[in-house]
Amino acid sequence: MRSAPRVAVVLALVAAALLLSAGPAAAHVTTVAYADLTPAGTTDVRVEFDLQYELLSASAARAQHDPALFDDAIEHPRQGAEGQVLADHAAAILAYTTARFRVAVEGGAGCVPRPDGPAAFHTRDATDYARFAVRYACGAGHDGAFVVRSALFPDSEGMVKDTKTIVTYALDGRSGSAALDAAHPQFSTAQPWTARFAEFFLLGAEHLLTGIDHILFLVALVISSRRLRDVVFAATCFTVAHSITFLLSALGLVHIGANVVEPAIALSIAAVAGWHLWEERLRRAARHRGEPAPPPSRRAALLRLGIVFGFGLIHGLGFATALKIEEPWSWTLLWSLLVFNLGIEAVQLSIILVVFPPLLLLRRRMPRTATALGVAVTAVVLLFGLIWFVMRALGLPGAP
Repeated sequence: MRSAPRVAVVLALVAAALLLSAGPAAAHVTTVAYADLTPAGTTDVRVEFDLQYELLSASAARAQHDPALFDDAIEHPRQGAEGQVLADHAAAILAYTTARFRVAVEGGAGCVPRPDGPAAFHTRDATDYARFAVRYACGAGHDGAFVVRSALFPDSEGMVKDTKTIVTYALDGRSGSAALDAAHPQFSTAQPWTARFAEFFLLGAEHLLTGIDHILFLVALVISSRRLRDVVFAATCFTVAHSITFLLSALGLVHIGANVVEPAIALSIAAVAGWHLWEERLRRAARHRGEPAPPPSRRAALLRLGIVFGFGLIHGLGFATALKIEEPWSWTLLWSLLVFNLGIEAVQLSIILVVFPPLLLLRRRMPRTATALGVAVTAVVLLFGLIWFVMRALGLPGAP
């Protein structure tokens, strides 16, 4: 039995090695693009784009063979001159965007794009964005049904991965939103609401599955729970808390920059892991004194739930800033984001159902091994939480 802690430490070190080796992949850069479709006259569609400025500049410069755009925006940028850069290279930016974002009449021909006013440079959630409009001439007889296809910033360009294009529309009595990516690059404004919501549900599920920091927070939460009731209550508190801030952010009532939220999320991971290690230390000290391990007090349980609730509020802001939500009182988008949240919760509950029962069984049959493994894994989670906190607080690259 003395070898059980050693086995647990070895397993934890293997897990740490896997996390470190997967670091660059997990930390790949993603972006969110926005496109808002509204009617323009009786037949045309106006699309207002909001795209990340540096990414747009680099991608358009390469695709349209405009090295001056890359030099002006990336190599030798001048603060305050971004609007002029967008104006000077408007043709390249338009050509890049319209080659990858298409609007067509449902069952008919594609709409012909042309510029619709100058581009504007602005900051969106501490990130530089370029906002500009394109008018798509679609002809008559479309009855308000359009097919929208987005291939903005594809993985093949090597700039970013997993681009999400959030499309909102209000056209001829039809309104809604959709999330487009490489797996689901197009949608029809005539599709049922269930199909639109399914896309956001999958987007939410994918967001949690690809967010190693959120998964580690959940793992630390499960390991630190002694009973099924504990983990259910904790998960419920976490769900309620991050749903509150998620909705408040979606409504435009709360806004905290990612430079504050992201380090706080990393710190929450370390805090939950540290809480478990502290409790295990108290139990070990009691065993050394020949005393039974102290049962969790009501006060400690309430304090733990309060901590989880507080960090849930922070994570809710993290989910919101991941989509860079800045469209207050857009009820159509709000409902879609609620479904996005449901996708997150479905994955969260699935992880709990997969991890907690085997852990509970191990605690009953091999308590020493379970304790050692829990301490080792939690120590690794604590280490990663602290490393990510420092990296995010200092703005160092490579943190997920």
